[in-house]
Amino acid sequence: MFTNLSFLLSINTLIFAIQKKQLNTGDMNLPGQTNFYKGKVRDVYTIADKYMVMIVSDRISAFDVVLPRPIPYKGQVLNQIAAQFLDATRDIVPNWKISMPLPNTTIGYKCEPYPVEMVVRGNLTGHAWRTYKSGQSELCGVTMPDGMKENDFFEKPILTPTTKAHVGHDEDISREEIISSGLISEKEYEQLERYTLALFERGREIAKGRGLILVDTKYEFGKIGDTIYLIDEIHTPDSSRYFYMEGYEDRQRNGEQQKQLSKEFVREWLMDNGFQGKEGQQIPEITDEIAGQISERYIELYEVVTGKTFQKQDMNFNEVESKIIAALEEVNK
Repeated sequence: MFTNLSFLLSINTLIFAIQKKQLNTGDMNLPGQTNFYKGKVRDVYTIADKYMVMIVSDRISAFDVVLPRPIPYKGQVLNQIAAQFLDATRDIVPNWKISMPLPNTTIGYKCEPYPVEMVVRGNLTGHAWRTYKSGQSELCGVTMPDGMKENDFFEKPILTPTTKAHVGHDEDISREEIISSGLISEKEYEQLERYTLALFERGREIAKGRGLILVDTKYEFGKIGDTIYLIDEIHTPDSSRYFYMEGYEDRQRNGEQQKQLSKEFVREWLMDNGFQGKEGQQIPEITDEIAGQISERYIELYEVVTGKTFQKQDMNFNEVESKIIAALEEVNK
């Protein structure tokens, strides 16, 4: 017999499955559409080779693998957080966002993306910690100091870029390799570094005001002509890691794990169940209860980071399509 919680989660899962069938956004054919791309977690439409419609789905990925079960409201959470931070950092660097016609959808400029992601780290955690713990003190050409503990602050943030992979794993790459291989010119890369550090500092200031520490994050950039734009999402739980500021020092002193808001808890759950995205490994079952817990963690992060109450919004396919078409008409006026 179901407990009240598991019963509610089962009902929510059934409703969500019906909604997902209705909201197969890949079925849309938008006016002026010149391309469609289905990414790990996003459906992206190119309009007249000038604009992009990015629909952030509820799909979830970890270790560069799309997990078989979507997470309710995850797309809405990511898109709304990203929109708020894009607006809050527009004075630092131009960004691609034009409008947000739906909670999970952004319309913006089509940019030519740079082939690297700019990863910036303020603390020794996640991939950096796993590298450090294995005995390697260097990551992406950056030497990490001796004697650090997991989750310690770096003296100043470090940049550890990666290549961008549409399929499979992103790969660590150093500043020197990026420039010497011609992926990005030295002049442009230096500008990307300046933008990255300024954005991270702004993100940390905002997070501090919410009682959080922005631990690490990644930024993606593109170009239109000679102008560099910030693209994609920023400071979301899929692209960033946050610690709660309250109790941080005590937990570090006592050797305890930090209380965090990020997607890392999903990775940790997968690792605890024998999955790290390696060949031959089986993805563990995401039960109703696990899906519900992940959804609530995403909503928790939204509310803590933004200071707003999350409003769950469900729409059918026709509503989604009509609102996007109306928004595109406004863009083209």
